[in-house]
Amino acid sequence: MNAGVIEGFFGKPWDWAARLATVDFLRDSGYRFYLYAPKADPFLRRRWREPMPEETLRRLSELRAHGTEQGISIGVGLTPFEIYLNYDSGARAALRAKVEQINAAGIHVLCVLFDDMRGDVAGLPSLQARVVADISAWSNARHFIVCPTYYSYDARLAKEFGSAPKRYLRDLGRQLDPRIDIFWTGEKVISDGYSAEHLVEVASQLRRKPFIWDNSISNDSKLRANRLYLDPFQGAWELPVDLVAGLAINPMKQAYLSRIALCRFQQRLANESTGAASPVTRDYCRKLFEPVFTAELEQDIRLTQDIGLPEMDTDTRRRLLARYEPLASNPYARELSAWLRKEYEFDPECLTS
Repeated sequence: MNAGVIEGFFGKPWDWAARLATVDFLRDSGYRFYLYAPKADPFLRRRWREPMPEETLRRLSELRAHGTEQGISIGVGLTPFEIYLNYDSGARAALRAKVEQINAAGIHVLCVLFDDMRGDVAGLPSLQARVVADISAWSNARHFIVCPTYYSYDARLAKEFGSAPKRYLRDLGRQLDPRIDIFWTGEKVISDGYSAEHLVEVASQLRRKPFIWDNSISNDSKLRANRLYLDPFQGAWELPVDLVAGLAINPMKQAYLSRIALCRFQQRLANESTGAASPVTRDYCRKLFEPVFTAELEQDIRLTQDIGLPEMDTDTRRRLLARYEPLASNPYARELSAWLRKEYEFDPECLTS
């Protein structure tokens, strides 16, 4: 299926070296795309009217070139924050300038993200559809995905951003070009899985299969920031792959440790599609981690995922640091040690519980 990664979390973003290395990982493990949309990039969010720094554009161009070489589509997530509240000539000109900047990087996929902003606005679907139509007309991207303001049935969204207009999803789906995909996180912002009944019902509203944005391993929220979600299938996660347009996995703030969960996702997706995990994927994942590190980590998944830092006593944390800090040449061990040292701070802008 069309599955990949969207770096769409709050807090400390990945660095460019990790993103380039992730492209190689995605290629080797059967994924198809990487989308750059870190909440920490202000020029794609609240400061979208300002030009992107040349350094960022250069890095994006390098990433896109590497992705093209490896057969991985590279995308960008643009959040023109609350542009629909006053989409006048000045806002339209600023938006076009930003799209033309992104064009210069040559990206393959452009995501227009209306999440994390006020939504109790009259005529919201029409306003957002107009913005998307303009962006898709100006953009050189070959694929577009829109994130609605209300991208789940989770009541938390109405609490934070106001009540959605009546028929919001139906009206937005009707007014968007049917070739444009629409992100959906499920019944909750962080969903344990996706039933066939739910996906069919959502598709009837959107007039297309939903493109799943999965937050099950993301650890940027206040309650989840102190955990590492290395095993995404402790719950009842399922995804009927024939009922969705694609899957974008929002990973952890730890780029390398995320690969452990991403390998397990790919094995589960192979089971959903064929009934048996792909030997290529399975063998690749076995080779991904150093044997010593893997053996150690398997003993500690309960501590890192179920207990987490708040409930971990000082002696246990010191014991784990003594185990992983000597493995500094291993990037997975480096990230785990940094997590144990509490170097991944929670970003209070993240509203998800």
